[in-house]
Amino acid sequence: MTRVRLRFVKLGRVRWTSHRDVARMWERALRRAGLPLAYTGGFSPRPQLSFGLALPTGCESSAEYLDVALRADVDVEALPAALDPLLPEGVDVSAAAAVEAGAPSLQEEVTSCSWEIEVPGVDEEVLGAAVDRVLAAPCLPVRRERKGRLQEDDLRPAVLGLRVLPAGTVVGRGAAPGAFAGSGPWSRLGAELSTRPRGVRPSELAEVLGLELGLARRTCQWIERSGSRREPLAAVAASPDPVLGRAS
Repeated sequence: MTRVRLRFVKLGRVRWTSHRDVARMWERALRRAGLPLAYTGGFSPRPQLSFGLALPTGCESSAEYLDVALRADVDVEALPAALDPLLPEGVDVSAAAAVEAGAPSLQEEVTSCSWEIEVPGVDEEVLGAAVDRVLAAPCLPVRRERKGRLQEDDLRPAVLGLRVLPAGTVVGRGAAPGAFAGSGPWSRLGAELSTRPRGVRPSELAEVLGLELGLARRTCQWIERSGSRREPLAAVAASPDPVLGRAS
């Protein structure tokens, strides 16, 4: 048995597809590609797939990951071209590589994520003041539901970094700043958020910032080890955004 890691993007309208539906979508595409999938045992065998951190519904990502167990070796380099036509618009494979035997799962390894988030109706000065306030706060309490009960957590240890990003292309829209006029000023937020002990959702970050955040895109997932960090699998090459300019 061999394990292959796929890196893919989830952009545009497909961001409203739930994590469970994305799993079904991948199962269907992998079967149609004719890959020698390894299956679970029991009465209802399923392909052995292992996803990275679940992406909140409504968020985009240029760095999603999927590990696929196979019963035989395949041409890994050919997988992106073989799978892309079988996936819905907005989902594209940007890299594929074999994973060493015994390597930890994605959910075990990833320790933080980078995000780029639209902040409509807020200029850079107001956003900067909110960022400074959050970073200076000793505690950022939020209420979360866990096992059907509300519980108060401190978000501050999980907020590793926040910064106001330079004005430029609106995340996922491909529009110049002037084209975004009509809804007032806008700005862009960069965030580095820990995944442990529990990941931070953009909606929770909006709560502690006291601002309404717009479209959020996860841009990187990071593995930290021995003082250095790396991505689970880097994209093969920078290419034009496959849905840049589409209606989001």
